[in-house]
Amino acid sequence: MPRFRWWQIFSRSVFAIDLRGPDGRARNHCVDVRPWGDRDDGEVRARLYVDGALELVSRVPARFPVPGGEIEVAVGSFGMKRCHHVGDDRTSTPLTPHPRSAEGRRAHLDRAHPTLSRTVGAVSLALVLVGLCLALPPIIEPISQIPPIAESVGTFESPVDLPLWLEITLGILAVLGSVERALRLRSTWIDDLAS
Repeated sequence: MPRFRWWQIFSRSVFAIDLRGPDGRARNHCVDVRPWGDRDDGEVRARLYVDGALELVSRVPARFPVPGGEIEVAVGSFGMKRCHHVGDDRTSTPLTPHPRSAEGRRAHLDRAHPTLSRTVGAVSLALVLVGLCLALPPIIEPISQIPPIAESVGTFESPVDLPLWLEITLGILAVLGSVERALRLRSTWIDDLAS
């Protein structure tokens, strides 16, 4: 497996888990993903390395069969959405992020400063919710003007008319909130819609 370099902090995600095989020996399973796509063709792929050797490559979302279950990998618009080992009994265990990756650094902040981490998480969620509130009216307005909908429900006109600079600022903050949530593997469809 290629070594993790400092300049790959936002362009590469590496997660690992030790799993015991049928022989009882623990083997290190690493998933390597370039969330913004591979350099050659831009396709987002997950690579599974077992004890440092490449075993499988798949487009995301991916499911890799491993001892005791499978590893599920999913990528969203802002980074990793999921990287979990799902056991045969359907229990789900998140893989551990590489300590030098953005996800690993965010996990370290959570362990070292849990109160600060919770505060950052709450602020990021609030930013995403504000972005969602700004994104919904422009979607609802044209839909409400479709004649059958307008006749049965009425039309909707957005009560909020913000200056362009404020809309752009809040949009950028919603994106930053979504990126932070992706670093904790908490990204959902709401992040995509809000940002």
